[in-house]
Amino acid sequence: MYQNISVKEFILLGLTNDVLEEKIVFVVFLLFYFATIFANSLTVMTIRCSRLYGSPMYFFLFYLSFDDACFSTSTVPRLIVNAITDKKVISYNECMIQIFTLHFFGCMEVFLLVLMSFDRYVAICKPLQYTVIMSQHLCGTMVTLAWIGSCIHSLGHVTVALKLPFCGPNVIDHFSCEVEPLLKIACMDTHVLNLLVVFNSGFICMVSFVILIISYILILHSLSNQSAEGRKKALSTCTSHIIVVILFFVPCIYTYARPPTVYPGDKTVAVFYTIGTPLLNPLIYTLRNAEIKNTMKKLWHGQLIAMRGLSLYA
Repeated sequence: MYQNISVKEFILLGLTNDVLEEKIVFVVFLLFYFATIFANSLTVMTIRCSRLYGSPMYFFLFYLSFDDACFSTSTVPRLIVNAITDKKVISYNECMIQIFTLHFFGCMEVFLLVLMSFDRYVAICKPLQYTVIMSQHLCGTMVTLAWIGSCIHSLGHVTVALKLPFCGPNVIDHFSCEVEPLLKIACMDTHVLNLLVVFNSGFICMVSFVILIISYILILHSLSNQSAEGRKKALSTCTSHIIVVILFFVPCIYTYARPPTVYPGDKTVAVFYTIGTPLLNPLIYTLRNAEIKNTMKKLWHGQLIAMRGLSLYA
């Protein structure tokens, strides 16, 4: 029986081996990360400190923004640090933690996008029953179930990773710890485990995407019976969500809902959905949403006035 005696850490090859390109990676992704944390934190604080938190749509957006900040944090700091260090290593324990957090917050994003589509379906297709159906209790329960489901999903991946025996090679051809690259350097036949990993993530991505498609088919069918002005107003509330769904699910399905084969563009796709999407989400929802933009202006303008008032009395 194999034991993890010789492998206490892994070497991450990252995005490039060129010194100049690594400096560019450091600067670009450091800026991206700070922008992601700032944008999502601003959205979280704006919703939580205003009446928007009581609305189901913004209640889910609050958790989506929080999740995006955590999702980005699961991989980007290590990528940034490794870009400026000669020894690009990650310890065995940190690797397992990264696998858990990456899949936990990634799966949570999938579930939240599904919940947001359900909210839009009820708002457009059953407007008279909206406040009754989308109660605070139901919204809170659905988010709690999403957290539990995400935990179960990520524990499945970590369980597979913890069972892998490593007895030699410790080089991971990626910028973060993922189960698939670990399977390639394990000292055992991993064909069955590969299929289990693909089924775990791929099943969630595909089923969730199908649910999203069905919900929008029902929404579009319902809109066909409404006036032109009603259709325009309803579609304006769905457009941002549709854009976010496409940006996240297309690379997610490409990565996880396919046979375990390595392609040259895999790292680029992984960068997009783990780093690009968490940055774009708050920008898409904020720039296309007049209500949240006005709330931000009022809230932070009021905060500035309060701070100036305190400074005068100091």
